[in-house]
Amino acid sequence: MTGPLSRLKAAAVNIDGVMLNDTFSPVIHRFITSRGGEYSAETERRIFSQRQADAAVVIAEAAGLDWSPERVLEAYFQERDEYLERDPNRVLDGAVQLVERLRGLGLRTVCYGGLDRSHFDRHLGAHAGLFDEPGYVCTNDFRPGVTEIVTEVFGLGHDEVLFIDDVARVAEHARPLGVPFIGHPSDFEHGHQRQLMREAGVRHIVDSLDAIDESLVRILDAAAEAGLLWSARTGQTEPALS
Repeated sequence: MTGPLSRLKAAAVNIDGVMLNDTFSPVIHRFITSRGGEYSAETERRIFSQRQADAAVVIAEAAGLDWSPERVLEAYFQERDEYLERDPNRVLDGAVQLVERLRGLGLRTVCYGGLDRSHFDRHLGAHAGLFDEPGYVCTNDFRPGVTEIVTEVFGLGHDEVLFIDDVARVAEHARPLGVPFIGHPSDFEHGHQRQLMREAGVRHIVDSLDAIDESLVRILDAAAEAGLLWSARTGQTEPALS
């Protein structure tokens, strides 16, 4: 396949769950269930890609704790640090190659996520040259950040920026805006993001980053050009790619 893309001009790639391994789902699940709470799809939906303070309220509720958000976050990040000693952050297989493919197709790229810039610098600093200014966007203050990244970071139209994320809530915001989206849900055994993405009407769900190849990007590009990105009814999706 040759020739420039018709509509897409940029791509926003989530850091935790796409560029790096998912180190949030296991810790949140254990935080809640170890205290006798129930971890459901609805609980996960209300926590993921929310502001930290808002997520902490839901975590406390699910775990049956009468704690302030600050106390929840302090305990949560302590437990996450302990988890990371056993299973540290690592760049996912195919992540660097994915961004290289996107750039090779002429797309500007940024990485984004809910933690501060130091998280990006620590784990992806060696690959910072793959991303355009500002390189990394912390979205904690404006979760999930779809509109802000499209309009303020890139200065583009909503159908011109491809989002790749592991969380369905991002897709829920992308859909009414007509933003192209590819889902890469975590393989965490107790996770619900694949189910939630299907319910959100995500049409392209992949199991590996290698599946986000030139052909798939051009499918999204053609759909954006034709205004058919989210034409399927909610609950319908194409078979998962691998």
